[in-house]
Amino acid sequence: MPNKITGVILAGGLARRLGNIDKALVQIGNTSLLEYAIANLEPQCDQIIINANGNPDRFHNINNPIIADTIEGYAGPLAGVLCAMQWVKQNTPQTKWIATLPVDTPFAPKDFAARLLQNVIDQKTDLACASSGGRHHPVVGLWPVDLADQLHAAMVNEDMRKVDLWTARFKLSIVDFKIKQYDPFFNINRPADIETGEQILKEQSNAS
Repeated sequence: MPNKITGVILAGGLARRLGNIDKALVQIGNTSLLEYAIANLEPQCDQIIINANGNPDRFHNINNPIIADTIEGYAGPLAGVLCAMQWVKQNTPQTKWIATLPVDTPFAPKDFAARLLQNVIDQKTDLACASSGGRHHPVVGLWPVDLADQLHAAMVNEDMRKVDLWTARFKLSIVDFKIKQYDPFFNINRPADIETGEQILKEQSNAS
């Protein structure tokens, strides 16, 4: 089936602005950011894999595959995109797309992957990313798995690290998501963001 999508949670970073703690395990409302990401992707993907470096045993309560970067040295989100493409090609070759979501975006829409895919189909583009509030979110994206070899060559031979520079080589759809009470791609980068996330969660609970 050409439109099968594997969800990829990008949790391979160092979280320097949070004191190098494991961002995936940061909790908001007694739920970890990783658990939020899984819950947001489950309704829209055929399977979910987690890109995380270091000892995978810290995710002992998670049943999803944990895959580490194949490019060494914490090479950024493109390394996570690459290893996910490579994993999918090897393990579920019938899957054409991966949808990537950073682990630190706990309130991401549960339809963003479908919207990105529909836009790629409608606009006849190669790949897509989300935007909100006038800002692009290049790592909230939809990527064709068959770009794996090209991405690997760019990272190894050209030291490619910036997502925007990579996506500029292709026809890219930018899909805008409206900001209502909060930015749907609000992300946790600093300790103060955890407090903001708790407030958003409280407002969601009061509104339901």
